[in-house]
Amino acid sequence: MKHIPRKRFGQHFLADLSVIDSIVDAIDPQPGEALVEIGPGLGAMTDPLVARSKHLTVVELDRDLAARLRKRAELTVVESDVLKVDFTALAQQAGQKLRVVGNLPYNISTPILFHLLESVEHVLDQHFMLQKEVVDRMAAAPGSKDFGRLSVMLQWRYAIESVLDVPPEAFDPPPRVDSAVVRMVPLPSPDGLDAALLGELVTVAFSQRRKLLRHTLGRWLTERGFGGYFDTQRRAEEVPVAEYLALAHALSRK
Repeated sequence: MKHIPRKRFGQHFLADLSVIDSIVDAIDPQPGEALVEIGPGLGAMTDPLVARSKHLTVVELDRDLAARLRKRAELTVVESDVLKVDFTALAQQAGQKLRVVGNLPYNISTPILFHLLESVEHVLDQHFMLQKEVVDRMAAAPGSKDFGRLSVMLQWRYAIESVLDVPPEAFDPPPRVDSAVVRMVPLPSPDGLDAALLGELVTVAFSQRRKLLRHTLGRWLTERGFGGYFDTQRRAEEVPVAEYLALAHALSRK
């Protein structure tokens, strides 16, 4: 029976074989790796991934699709909302770091990225299909219009690279946006950094991105009694990630 894509799950199934081959080549899965696919859908990427890796764990929320996937011996099916999946536990069960892949539902892609950030120590790399606009923001350099809170909060823990652009017609049904595949490779965690403090700092900095930082972050730093130097005569998007990290370090030492 043909599966009807469900709008509430943001389902757009990848159908272009040449695009699928390019994505799988970029991932380059190997036998024995702990590979996890988020949202396998109808198995367009699942099949070529399994062909190379021999085994795959899949996370699928749609009950009908999960039942279909369970019939395959080479798959371990986790029927769950991905935001409730414990990726640290999956890595511990596998006895190695995870390689996480997927065509993410565009309506909850950012929450998924932040959820995975909690398990970054247990991840080898991540390859995701996302809305191109989101990938551009994730990989943006300081000084560009795309550089924002998402850029900083991901780039401090990942090296991020856009590896492939994908047009709407590669999907069934076609989404109304262009897509792209992003590669995310975890970076070592800076010693002693308070991630929650960094998150608060960056949120304040980008709260009114058109204003100079002295109106937002400057006031916030004054309220915290910060006596060090930080140039607030800039806009938030002009500050490199390393400077946000250095400021968070200075505040946590205070």
